[in-house]
Amino acid sequence: MAKNKKLLRVIAAFIALAGIFLIIWVFSPIVTYELAAPRLEGFLSPVPQGAQSLDYTKASNWFQGGVSKEEFLPESGVKYYTISIPTLRIENATVAIGGEDLGESLIQYPGTALPGKRGNAVIFGHSILPQFYDPENYLAIFSKLPTLKKGNEIKISYDGVSYRYIVEDVFEVLPTDIQVLEQDSSDAFLTLVTCTPPGHPLKPRRLIVRARIVPLEANSVLY
Repeated sequence: MAKNKKLLRVIAAFIALAGIFLIIWVFSPIVTYELAAPRLEGFLSPVPQGAQSLDYTKASNWFQGGVSKEEFLPESGVKYYTISIPTLRIENATVAIGGEDLGESLIQYPGTALPGKRGNAVIFGHSILPQFYDPENYLAIFSKLPTLKKGNEIKISYDGVSYRYIVEDVFEVLPTDIQVLEQDSSDAFLTLVTCTPPGHPLKPRRLIVRARIVPLEANSVLY
């Protein structure tokens, strides 16, 4: 009997330690991210902020006061293009124009500029805990987006033309700060968006990676 009690104590201690390890394993990336998080831009929020339970696999839920599901319609004859981010091992990931299911592809936000054109092309991607990062899984594809740095390269292939963008800035905004979707016709910009911290159940902020096009000799004039 004493031997059985000792064995039960050992098993209970093992389960407790395993539980503690699991909690640390799950939450340590979130805590680590918060300690080194990119700066939070102080935009003036044009709509009130309210906590609600949303399905974040749908791109239309990412910004409050943004575009409704009914407006997620194609804006050109091209419905899909690809993006590659060498630093994150993302190669020819599909971007859907006019979709909103982030479990199936990356999504270009409607009303934003098409790749290579003057303005701001905005692409949404889902993220989960970085331990589960998989550059080929669209539910995890942007989990390591916060590791991008100024000077990193992003490649886009759109309608038979390849474009290169260089990261200029990485910062955070609140879900109410829809100014990051605005257009700037001074050049061709690319904005990548995901929820942060990656894996956080409440999705409290949005990570913004802003890049600018590298002019191509064959495409020195942007339209």
